[in-house]
Amino acid sequence: MSDLLRVRDLTVAFHGVPVVDAIDFAVPPGGTLGIVGESGSGKSMTSLAIMGLLPKGATRAGSIEFDGGELTTLNERRMRAVRGDRIAMVFQDPLSSLNPYYTVGTQIAEAYRSHRSGVSRRAARKAAIEAMERVHIRDAARRVDEYPHQFSGGMRQRVMIAMALSTEPSLIIADEPTTALDVTVQAQILDLLAEVRRDTGAALILITHDLAVVSEVTDTLIVMRHGKVVESGTAEQIFCDPRHPYTRALLDAVPRIDDEIGELQTLGGDS
Repeated sequence: MSDLLRVRDLTVAFHGVPVVDAIDFAVPPGGTLGIVGESGSGKSMTSLAIMGLLPKGATRAGSIEFDGGELTTLNERRMRAVRGDRIAMVFQDPLSSLNPYYTVGTQIAEAYRSHRSGVSRRAARKAAIEAMERVHIRDAARRVDEYPHQFSGGMRQRVMIAMALSTEPSLIIADEPTTALDVTVQAQILDLLAEVRRDTGAALILITHDLAVVSEVTDTLIVMRHGKVVESGTAEQIFCDPRHPYTRALLDAVPRIDDEIGELQTLGGDS
């Protein structure tokens, strides 16, 4: 089976200084990839390079092949036909990504209409409600007319996922989708992303600094540091037998429930 996305020798640089340094990875149709690393490791810049959304002053080299076509050679008009339609992105901060002056339904509907020529506003509104129901937003027919500030952080992230799903993409890139959410809501969002992948068949790239976040969601992982891939493999391989010291340090930073229980027992014994 051919890969849906194949990245080869991707380099992103600012004024000649690489922030992503000749990395390679692939995602099969319906597959999941976790990109893990600390802040500044280049993981988010990698996603922006795929989407063709690099900031001013950045240069991109290498190959990004999507569904058999080379993205790096597309002009902006043709890239817009891929971005949002075939590849959708869920950004880290939904509050800043959503426009506070428009209802969430209007924003989902406009995203839908921008990739579906000739669709009426009524049909787009219906699609927005269906997308909100798909991500388990209760009473979607009423809440479609509410504004972003009327939703909790977790519900706003569901809105962003609904917006991504509205165009039925082949690949969803989720960039730190659980940042600033409490642990319970984080688990709900991760379960939702896994459910979306199963139900739609879309491939998923999950970008995070937290190895615990990707432990049960992704099939394969790449670990990035200083713009380079320092380790790659299946999730099981990396969690059970990490080879690089940086990967081991990331794993050591993940809180373990048995450690916490032992600490509580020790404190109890001292009292």
